[in-house]
Amino acid sequence: MTAVRITRPAWPADEAAARAEQDRLRSEVRLEGVAAADVRLIAGVDVAYAKDESVVAGAAVVLDAASLRVVDSATALRPVEFPYVPGLLAFREIPALLDALAALSAEPDAIVCDGYGVAHPRRFGLACHLGVLLDVPAFGVAKTAFVGSYDAPGPERGDWSPLVDGGETVGRVLRTRRSVKPVFVSAGHRIGLDAATELTLALASDFRLPETTRQADQLSRRALAAAV
Repeated sequence: MTAVRITRPAWPADEAAARAEQDRLRSEVRLEGVAAADVRLIAGVDVAYAKDESVVAGAAVVLDAASLRVVDSATALRPVEFPYVPGLLAFREIPALLDALAALSAEPDAIVCDGYGVAHPRRFGLACHLGVLLDVPAFGVAKTAFVGSYDAPGPERGDWSPLVDGGETVGRVLRTRRSVKPVFVSAGHRIGLDAATELTLALASDFRLPETTRQADQLSRRALAAAV
């Protein structure tokens, strides 16, 4: 039996329905909740696409938040059934991610997505979507900014600056390694920006990206390579 409670909604068939679904679910987002110190098990999720983008491999990796040791992992393959539309990538990726999360035996206290939470044109990125569907704390850590403007943070690990869009702070531009390009942190659901920032730094002790993302990225690529 899965450790993660999975909700599988009816999936939109086109762009208009997908945007309407984002608008409907956005009202359920809560940008406060779990404290970083209360997160003992933390999951990273990521996907890999076949070259022709006909198949997507989803991966979920659960780490011990203190030691960064992998305690559980799972993968799932799905046909890609939604077109590529900026701002709607969750509808291509979530089905495979839900399958992978459903196969876990360890229940994570929070999920880190390789992408965005509220730092999204409709304030409802992948981390918001997964968090609301699963009712699990979730946040995004992205390599680049999707929306907003910012000043470069200081050069030291832990330095950050606000990511601002339309006069609203939607995330943080966080330096995880000294003098290395920053990452873009945004809350998704049931977690605030302070806790998301603290967890990101704890997960990125040796590399620019969180270990959750690194592990999930590698696992999704291996699963795809083994299947296609």
